[in-house]
Amino acid sequence: MSYTGRCACGQVTVAVAGEPVTTRQCWCRQCRQIASGGPTHNAMFRTENVTITGEVKPHRYAAASGNEILQWFCPSCGSHVFAQSSARPHFRTIRFGIFDEPHGLKPRMAIWTDDAPAWAVIDPTLERHPRQPPAPSP
Repeated sequence: MSYTGRCACGQVTVAVAGEPVTTRQCWCRQCRQIASGGPTHNAMFRTENVTITGEVKPHRYAAASGNEILQWFCPSCGSHVFAQSSARPHFRTIRFGIFDEPHGLKPRMAIWTDDAPAWAVIDPTLERHPRQPPAPSP
C-alpha cells in the first residue's frame, strides 16, 4: 500500500511506500499543544519509505521521554508534516491529517495516557501505555 498527502497550502507533499510500522494516538503534553488540546494521531513509517517534497522547517525540543524530537512544519501554512526522534532515526512519524482521504489509518494504541486530561475519552479497545511504549522493531 502507499499513502500520499500534502500540507494545508499544498507546498509540501508526502509520499509513503509500504505500511506503517505502528499507528498511535499520543496524549503527551507536546502533542496536545500541537493538536490544540486533544491527542495527535500518528503513523510511523521506515525512513527509507518516506519522500517529502517542498521546503520544511524544523522545531527541536527535549521530550518527556528524554529523547530529542525534531518536528518538521511547512513554513508557509504551519502544517505539521512529520516528526523524528533521536532514539529512532530509522522512522518518520507522520500525522494522519496530512494524508489524502480515504487513507484507512486508525490508531492501534494510545500512548502517554498518564498525561491525558481528566476529560479525555480513550477507546478502551486500544492497547494503552501510560508513558513511552517500547520501540517498534527496526
